[in-house]
Amino acid sequence: MADAVLLEKRGTPAAAICTDALRASADAMAKVQGFPGFRYAVVHHPVANLDDAEIRERAQEALPQVLEILLGTSGGH
Repeated sequence: MADAVLLEKRGTPAAAICTDALRASADAMAKVQGFPGFRYAVVHHPVANLDDAEIRERAQEALPQVLEILLGTSGGH
């Protein structure tokens, strides 16, 4: 989250992705970095123990959110 916020602050579009279990931490990090309300994509937790097919599912879950964030359309977190 911090990296995406720092990139955005420097004018480089960025989209962070986190799991639903880490939303509170993501929100706190964005606030600490001076960017409360920073939009990010959210996927179902967990991801660490997923196989390739399940990772693809998470990526497909995140893609529309990431596009909304990068293109500046409504929606996302």
